[in-house]
Amino acid sequence: MSTLLHVDSSPLYGRSVSRELTAAFVSQWKAAHPDGTVLDRDLNATAMPPINAEWVGAVYTPEAGRTPQQKESLSLSDSLLAELEQADEYVVGVPMHNFGVPSVLKLWIDQIARVGKTFSYADGAPKGLIIGKKATIIIATGGIYDAQTQMASFNFVEPYLRSVFRFLGLTDITVLTAGGTMALNQGHDRDAFLAPHLQAVQTHVRSLQEAIV
Repeated sequence: MSTLLHVDSSPLYGRSVSRELTAAFVSQWKAAHPDGTVLDRDLNATAMPPINAEWVGAVYTPEAGRTPQQKESLSLSDSLLAELEQADEYVVGVPMHNFGVPSVLKLWIDQIARVGKTFSYADGAPKGLIIGKKATIIIATGGIYDAQTQMASFNFVEPYLRSVFRFLGLTDITVLTAGGTMALNQGHDRDAFLAPHLQAVQTHVRSLQEAIV
């Protein structure tokens, strides 16, 4: 039985393009996996504290020697890591905020990037420990930041996320981008704007299923 981890990071909820597209992905995925399980992680509904000295100290303390306070400091991180481990596939919704990822998504990454859990160092070289998983990253941007465009160099979202997930061991990564969402604030028809992106999501989920078959 397959398991999908569904992560959303937009604060806009009903107005969010990335949330609508990840919801479409989940719907298509469920249709293809009627016996599957979906784990929903809404980062805006999760109290996500920043990394502090106590957290770092707990991470580098051997598990058997951790104090109750250290265990509590790592409890959220442990829960998030358990979700990553349980899931076979990930879909992550990401709106561009100031050319980068939302702060809540960065905090999530800080919680899951843990030495000995999702990466290690062997002979000084990093080794990712999240093996055999598939990730789909769905990005929504207000402007157009495609390669060869004038604003391409301002896109720190896709390069960053690809680098982080690869560092953690993921090699099967697909990025789908809905660029130009600011048009929706200027009266552009939402259904017309979303149509090609919803089709892209549907096609991608179908390709994932065909790859399994």
